[in-house]
Amino acid sequence: IMSWDWSFLHALLLLSELNAVMVQTAPCQTCRKLTDSFIQGLERTANKNFGGGNTAWEEEKLAKYARSETRLLEIVEAACEKTEFECNRLLEQIEDQVETWWFHRQEEAPDLFEWLCIEQLRLCCPPGHYGPDCKECLSGPGGICGGLGRCEGEGTRLGDGDCVCDPGYSGHLCQTCADGYFREKSSNNSIGACAACYHSCKKCSGPQDYKCLDCKPGWILHDNKCVDVDECGTELARCPTNTYCHNTDGSYDCRGCDQACVGCMGSGPARCKKCARGYRLKGAKCLDVDECSERTIACPGLNEACINEEGSFHCECAEGFIRRDSICVENKPPNTSPTLPPVAAYTGV
Repeated sequence: IMSWDWSFLHALLLLSELNAVMVQTAPCQTCRKLTDSFIQGLERTANKNFGGGNTAWEEEKLAKYARSETRLLEIVEAACEKTEFECNRLLEQIEDQVETWWFHRQEEAPDLFEWLCIEQLRLCCPPGHYGPDCKECLSGPGGICGGLGRCEGEGTRLGDGDCVCDPGYSGHLCQTCADGYFREKSSNNSIGACAACYHSCKKCSGPQDYKCLDCKPGWILHDNKCVDVDECGTELARCPTNTYCHNTDGSYDCRGCDQACVGCMGSGPARCKKCARGYRLKGAKCLDVDECSERTIACPGLNEACINEEGSFHCECAEGFIRRDSICVENKPPNTSPTLPPVAAYTGV
């Protein structure tokens, strides 16, 4: 048995163990991708030879390139990208099987995927089969899942084989119309397709809004039409503190009150239940209080200016002053002339 250089694969394995967010792929998908890449390598190297110039000698001493170890190594080295951890790990684990197929099984098992992934490694199943024992998928008129869905886990050793129906269909073999769909009439006595009801209908006899038989949640049936339920008006809504209910088609959402409000009945400062601190009711609205104009001394510090804000105010140093040690002092550059006394520096003399 030949010895392959797997040093770069071991390095990848170490890196992957350190990387907690490495994405894992399904084993069958990895095996299929690996065998597909191997077959591409076979096609890529199909017309090569040893390139030594004396082909007769090479064929005699080293065997034909088509089944040579040299060709196998070329294919294997390009089978996985260096960043494909799962592919490289699988390739490292199946060294013996790949060698066996290459040197002894190609003639009797030309389909590498079937021989390796299905029969030897038992990672995949044939088409139309699923699960650990490759059970047959449910089928009916039209094929697997009635031709209107897919078999869960098909082709892999995973899944439960249940039918995952196409949109609009439901049931064991996807033969019935799902909620929100109705059976169209067919002119040739065949079973009609399932088409969408009007958006508010759960069950219907046609696509129009007046052909509803049952309604989706948030709607109520009236004269074969589904009418929106106003959860806000019927007190069915449940909104947290300082939000208000906003009705939507078939539902509702909770939206935040205006910043001027403490509790509200709708949008804006005119729908407040109570005004927030820093706001006062004027007419029908909670409006900002201008603390700077209403307070005799809003900012008690010397050389401070009052700046009004929505719902509040703040104090900052007046123009030409900066804050040092919590007080506002005149903003002048420090004295840099050693020949002038401090008084002269202040008076500008």
